[in-house]
Amino acid sequence: MSYKHKKVISIGTVNELTGLSLRQIRYYEERGLIYPERTKRGTRKYSFSDVEILLQIADKREEGVQTYEIRKDLQKTKKGKVMERMLRGQLNAHFKMNK
Repeated sequence: MSYKHKKVISIGTVNELTGLSLRQIRYYEERGLIYPERTKRGTRKYSFSDVEILLQIADKREEGVQTYEIRKDLQKTKKGKVMERMLRGQLNAHFKMNK
C-alpha cells in the first residue's frame, strides 16, 4: 500500500492541513464523501489521499457545488480508476509484463 493511502493522520492534523473545521470534516464523512478508519478507541484516521479529496471538496463547495453532486463525481472517478487498473492488469497478464 502506498503511503498516500495509509490512514495515519488525525482529524486535528487534517483540520490544520485543509483549513476545514472539525465539524466540516465530520459532515463530509456523514455525507459519504470520505471514509476515515477508526481506531479501537474510535479515533478517526485519515490518509493523504483523504486530505487531497477534502481540498477538492472545499474548492467545489466554494464554487457552490452541492455535496450530492460532489459524491456523484467522486464515485465516477473511483469507477474510472478501478476500470483503468483492471484493464492494465489484463494487458500486463496477456503480454506477461510487469507494471
